[in-house]
Amino acid sequence: MLTTDDYMALPPGRPDLRAPYGDHPDQFGELYLPPGAGPHPPVVLVHGGCWRAQYGLAPLGPLCEALRAAGYAVWSLEYRRIGGGGGWPATFADVAAGADALHGLAAPLDLGRVVAAGHSAGGQLALWLAARPRLPRASALWAADPLPIRGVLALAALADLAAAAGRALCGTAVPELLGGSPAERPERYAEASPAALLPLGLPHVHLVGAADPIVPPDYLAAFVAAARAAGDDASLTVLPAAGHFEVVAPAPPAWDELLAALRGLGA
Repeated sequence: MLTTDDYMALPPGRPDLRAPYGDHPDQFGELYLPPGAGPHPPVVLVHGGCWRAQYGLAPLGPLCEALRAAGYAVWSLEYRRIGGGGGWPATFADVAAGADALHGLAAPLDLGRVVAAGHSAGGQLALWLAARPRLPRASALWAADPLPIRGVLALAALADLAAAAGRALCGTAVPELLGGSPAERPERYAEASPAALLPLGLPHVHLVGAADPIVPPDYLAAFVAAARAAGDDASLTVLPAAGHFEVVAPAPPAWDELLAALRGLGA
């Protein structure tokens, strides 16, 4: 199985465009465009790394290029993270602004077919993008017209932040991200955790490795069960003989499941 070092050693991709959505060095996205006139179905892709600054978007390069070859336009987002100006609310504000920046890109994109996708901590952020319309109007992160999301492809996503904090998934990263425990910052968990914002009101497909030591399958199974109980179209596929990073490596069998999931979301 792939280790963290294996993942970090993956080569960066060759995007067609790199564009800022803010003034901070980490406020940018990389756009991968497939050949042809389009308009192309976009995937807003959010990398993981426990929301920590030492983990950036570069290792998702092979996945971005594979998705481009499959006919998808990929908008891979960088954002401020813990240790680099991120945390609450900056990390969330960045991902929201980065996704909304799709409107301003001079590219042939079909903005009626946007899928949000993310890995690990990025899976939490992708689910949160879909949940933005459910934020209370009083929230500092509320937006009148957020980018419409058709569905979410969640790859080993940290979907329930309170449960993740309780199980110390990603160590102490969740309390660091939100500035405290669920008991200390309940209002932040209520606005940041996809589990607290159910139902999302759109389909979300979850993939996780059976041997994932960072995001255990039983943790995601509980989230998917809660989502279904709330009325969502949610599904979970557990990949045998796979760990945490196989779900973002564009190689069978995980790649076949990922592509089928994207197509099932109508992208």
